[in-house]
Amino acid sequence: MTPAGQQDTAELRAAAGHVGRRRFLTVTGAAAALAFATNLPTAGAASAAEMDARKIADDPFTLGIASGDPQPDSVLLWTRLAPSPYEPGNGLPNQRVAVEWELARDARFQRVVRRGYEIAHPEFNHTLHVEVGSLGAGRTYYFRFKTGKWISETGRTRTAPASGSKVSSLKLAAVSCQAYHDGYFTAYKHLAQDDVDVVFHLGDYLYEYAVNSAGGARNYTDRTLPAVFNRETQTLEDYRLRYALYKTDPDLRAAHAAHPFVVTWDDHETENNYADDLDENGNPPAEFLVRRAAAYRAYWENLPLRRPQQPVGPDLQLYRRLRWGRLAQFDILDTRQYRSDQAYGDGVDVPGPESTDPRRTITGATQERWLIDGWRSSKALWNVVPQQVNFSQRKLDLNAVAKVSMDAWDGYPASRDRVLAGAKSAGIENLMVLTGDVHVGYAYDIKADFDDQASKTVGTELVATSVASGKDGAEKLPTWDTYTKANPHMKFYNGRRGYVTVDLGLESARADFKTVSAVTTPGAAITTAASFVTEAGNPGLKPA
Repeated sequence: MTPAGQQDTAELRAAAGHVGRRRFLTVTGAAAALAFATNLPTAGAASAAEMDARKIADDPFTLGIASGDPQPDSVLLWTRLAPSPYEPGNGLPNQRVAVEWELARDARFQRVVRRGYEIAHPEFNHTLHVEVGSLGAGRTYYFRFKTGKWISETGRTRTAPASGSKVSSLKLAAVSCQAYHDGYFTAYKHLAQDDVDVVFHLGDYLYEYAVNSAGGARNYTDRTLPAVFNRETQTLEDYRLRYALYKTDPDLRAAHAAHPFVVTWDDHETENNYADDLDENGNPPAEFLVRRAAAYRAYWENLPLRRPQQPVGPDLQLYRRLRWGRLAQFDILDTRQYRSDQAYGDGVDVPGPESTDPRRTITGATQERWLIDGWRSSKALWNVVPQQVNFSQRKLDLNAVAKVSMDAWDGYPASRDRVLAGAKSAGIENLMVLTGDVHVGYAYDIKADFDDQASKTVGTELVATSVASGKDGAEKLPTWDTYTKANPHMKFYNGRRGYVTVDLGLESARADFKTVSAVTTPGAAITTAASFVTEAGNPGLKPA
């Protein structure tokens, strides 16, 4: 995958910094000081004493390893040192730690192609983001980390095909919504064994809600979680510890070790249903931005993201463009950070003047222009948009004027209309939207006019169900009859947990919705609930 042009990237980064500085001018006194303190490295990042790694008595790689955002000539490698992951500071002193990394062509590391050392700084919670360049395109690599006497597990990653190269296939997986307290991450156990090139995480990597000593629905009988998790996340320390809890899950660790991830967030990585600088409880924006600064900092620290995504104050440039030769272009969106406040107090409601106001936006004007401009210059066969919330119209009842979700694109129809008009003007023939958020699997035909089912089908939306959120769920939920009748463009609806895989080819794309029967008990088998095909140049889902 290749990033957007250097000039484009530089402009976006500068804009993000400007927005962050400008916003902080509105945050006064102690709030501003706290936000900066939780979000900016201190002078100690350069001058702190370096720890003798030989003194690390316990395994520091308890949170696993990961890779992300593959490009044709480079990979991004991640880890976090945490010999005591459930303690503030990870059980390490406030000192730097030198860590060696290795990248090889084989899992036994007999053909090492790159190695080096990086410093894990306490200011970044002893996390590492190692960008390894000068690599061959379209290749599989293996990686690991070493410090003191300790060696991490081995991970597998890959580079993207060369820019502009002819590529015949790509298999991706899409996942979302992994509430630890709702069940086991069994879907990840199966995904780790699945043969995919890259995984897209579409949001809600963690939840801010309290997790009790039994792990919620996991109902532990052989372990007791510390009381530090039994509260809602608010501070930088809270968010860091919550990532530690999630990343000690063996199935999540296995998936990260097996495949490169491309991540974007939704709301729960910070707070439920927030919109820009407004939280769901009506607190002053200045107060919420302090919390957002902490959440964004912890998100960057704990996910395999590159340097352009490092936050500035309470802002983080997460939307970005990646490519897979000439087969696919991925425009990863952020529909949370720049959106207008939800209409009618959030929740569900019938559309009205407030929600249909053409000035409203779910992406922000800058990101919207960036998306459409990227389509105009795209040479890819498939233009894929990984993003957070339901894009297609989803009527929630059978009334003449049905209620819709004000948190999804239905609450921002002018935004959706502009995006679809932009795709049409750019000549995009094979539009595919990947979505999370709703804890069910959906497959939609995207219509030119959702209120006219005879209108042209202009793309496909695939909604990945949750990994754990919503507990076990059911194959057919009580709303199944209503939703499928109210939305003829909805071709699939399943309420189990799992993930979706997509095989992109030169002639068609195939989607397989994979589900498990339970997550409140571990070990459930994986099954394929349904499969669909959409033809290149002829949008519309057909059973495979």
